[in-house]
Amino acid sequence: MTLPERAEIVVIGGGIIGCSTAYHLARDHKADVVLLEQGKLTSGSTWHAAGLVGQLRSSASITRVLKYSVDLYKQLKSETGLETGWKMSGCLRLATNQDRWTEYRRLATTARSFGMEMHLLSPEEVKAMWPLMDVADLVGASWLPTDGQASPSDITQSLAKGARMHGAKLHEGVEVTGFDLTGGRITAVRTSKGNIACEKVVNCAGQWARQVGAMAGINVPLQPVKHQYIITETIPGLATDAPTIRDPDRRTYFKEEVGGLVMGGYEPNPQAWTMDDVPSEWEFRLFDDDFDHFEQHMEQAMARIPALADAGVKQMINGPESFTPDGNFIMGAAPECSNMFVGAGFNAFGIAAGGGAGWVLAEWVASGEAPLDLWVVDIRRFSNLHRDRQWVCDRTLEAYGKHYTIGFPHEEYESGRPSIVSPLFERLKSHRAVFGSKLGWERPNWFAPEGMEARDVYSMGRQNWFGPVGNEHRHVREKVGVFDQSSFAKYELTGADASKALDWICANDVTKPTGRLTYSQLLNSRGGIEADLTVARISEDKFYIVTGTGYRTHDQAWIADHLPEGDLVLTDITEDWGTLSLMGPLAREVLSKVTDADVSNSGFPFGHVKEINIAGHMVRALRVTYVGELGWELHVPIGATGSVFDALMTAGAEQDIRPVGYRAIESLRLEKGYRAWASDITPNDTPFEAGLGWAVKMRKNTSFMGRPSLEAVSGQPLTKRLAGFTVDDPDAVLLGRETILRNGEFAGYLTSGGYGYTIGKGIGYGYVRNETGVSDDYLAAGTYELVVANENVPALIGMTAFFDPSNARIRT
Repeated sequence: MTLPERAEIVVIGGGIIGCSTAYHLARDHKADVVLLEQGKLTSGSTWHAAGLVGQLRSSASITRVLKYSVDLYKQLKSETGLETGWKMSGCLRLATNQDRWTEYRRLATTARSFGMEMHLLSPEEVKAMWPLMDVADLVGASWLPTDGQASPSDITQSLAKGARMHGAKLHEGVEVTGFDLTGGRITAVRTSKGNIACEKVVNCAGQWARQVGAMAGINVPLQPVKHQYIITETIPGLATDAPTIRDPDRRTYFKEEVGGLVMGGYEPNPQAWTMDDVPSEWEFRLFDDDFDHFEQHMEQAMARIPALADAGVKQMINGPESFTPDGNFIMGAAPECSNMFVGAGFNAFGIAAGGGAGWVLAEWVASGEAPLDLWVVDIRRFSNLHRDRQWVCDRTLEAYGKHYTIGFPHEEYESGRPSIVSPLFERLKSHRAVFGSKLGWERPNWFAPEGMEARDVYSMGRQNWFGPVGNEHRHVREKVGVFDQSSFAKYELTGADASKALDWICANDVTKPTGRLTYSQLLNSRGGIEADLTVARISEDKFYIVTGTGYRTHDQAWIADHLPEGDLVLTDITEDWGTLSLMGPLAREVLSKVTDADVSNSGFPFGHVKEINIAGHMVRALRVTYVGELGWELHVPIGATGSVFDALMTAGAEQDIRPVGYRAIESLRLEKGYRAWASDITPNDTPFEAGLGWAVKMRKNTSFMGRPSLEAVSGQPLTKRLAGFTVDDPDAVLLGRETILRNGEFAGYLTSGGYGYTIGKGIGYGYVRNETGVSDDYLAAGTYELVVANENVPALIGMTAFFDPSNARIRT
């Protein structure tokens, strides 16, 4: 078949992700789609995938994506006539210790929150379901009856046929060799058999996705890793409907296949494949068997299923799978090129995700927006750090090794650190800081008191930092603290049309006079919250934009993508400025000692920005807070950060100033009711639902992104509203995803959780949902409980801040 000269959309890669994307683009959007595969369909890594299909994840949106996959696989044969090998065998996840059991109790709560069926079983119940299993060391197991298994090649061929049925054109034996670009956009795909002009490109090239992206200047940070499993001969007594097994404490998994078992695992010492380009001729190929490396899994597997000791091995599979530095797959619009989309790096979840990933990626390509909150898999979660191939490899191998380890709350990665440090790194170390890492930046999470080891000790209950963080929290409430927030992402938008452009992008009114700053959301076309940031007007045509560390790439790209034409320059100046947040009731006393500027409430009101002199350096001071106390963010030229910090510490000695970490920021903001993007507010949520309607310029007669969607629902009852909850039970550790019960019935789930040290209670936030409306009276009339690790805990609802609702201490 001859390549067409032009197509609306070119999909690169004929594995399950590419075929699913082509299928959904053709079926749902009637798009003119051409799929290019350099070898044969499935010939990269799809053909040798193990084929386990699980659905439950920590993200509601990703769980929905995986549930969609299962629903698609169930009915795809009726459309295409081709089998998918789908078998709803259910999945057992085994627990051999109390920490793992607590993890499963929390997962059972998450499943309930996300509308999935999950049961906790005793060892005896597990034995009855799987008689060949040794259960002597089990505490219990979780049981997800709707999970299962499928044939990767059969699903892909069925999706490919469906794509063709809906008009897509699939071409095998066509290698992509480059792109034609104009003005940062791809205009044509170059191939071994001619060029195709196109409007959009979808990079689903699997383990080749990194080098395909590089042809267009796009970074796709993935690493091929060798993954092995065996297929055994028939095992007597093994039922054909035996559930799949995940035995994470032994790092192994099992599924039944034609009377035998598929068994593999995730070892702590994985083997990376090449850090160079993957050979293009790697078609239906495997590595040599490596029994020495696989032996660790065999030993654990035979201990679990003794019958394996007598089973013959029919085949060993040793093939490359694409893994990523954080264990989540990579999707979305590339920040470097607005019309290339990526779907790759599926971390051995490709079969489970394939159907749903194709659905949401097709929606993303067609509309230019993700249809759900897909932040955890968005390619824009990465930064320039992820261009370092060695860093990516090291971190990816660490993530692979953690695939089956217990997911302790607040656990940090260790590889590739430190990578980026602020000028205060050594100073804060001398104060006994315990650092975490965010987008490569080392940031102080908490400070260990003398006599206590300065490191995190992970557990499922209150962790070792709980007491010290409480002391930091109280210090900010009662005295004054300084936070090193130099990792904040910072941009400047300049030009004669900057004000007009921001008026379109921002939901709040940022066109205030010079010297004012504004808290605002950026909305998508559905009215959902795509970003949450502050905008300070430095001069008539210069605006200073500050957002969270992890959202640096995402927010810059969102702004750049939605800027109208005009006299505009958007510049990332993150590394040019350090940030010291001076917070607490005594903050003014300290600041007045180090500057001649008037920092009184009348001279420097809340919501203003001024350039002031501290220690001989000009500092941008922003009167704003995220902790519910009087304070300033002091944005300092990066080279002067140390000098300004020293001046503050010296001047504040009388006020007992001390450095404070990010875990205290979290507890302080929970008490004050401040929202966190990516948890409490997401692209799935509107400002009205989030209680942020006050920050939307609906009364101003001006258009802005998302306004039509907000107007369409204005005056209608809200079907969900963000609410706060407190619990008195000291043993109830709130983390997020706990189920909200209203009068004993499901009403939503927490989006974030923690502890409020001032009020002495656990605090959580979540959306209360009701299809007929969530009014004030509805909220007040309910009796509430939170399901915490599968136990019901009484809770009280609150629709205002749990601390200092008058705002008096912040604004005076």
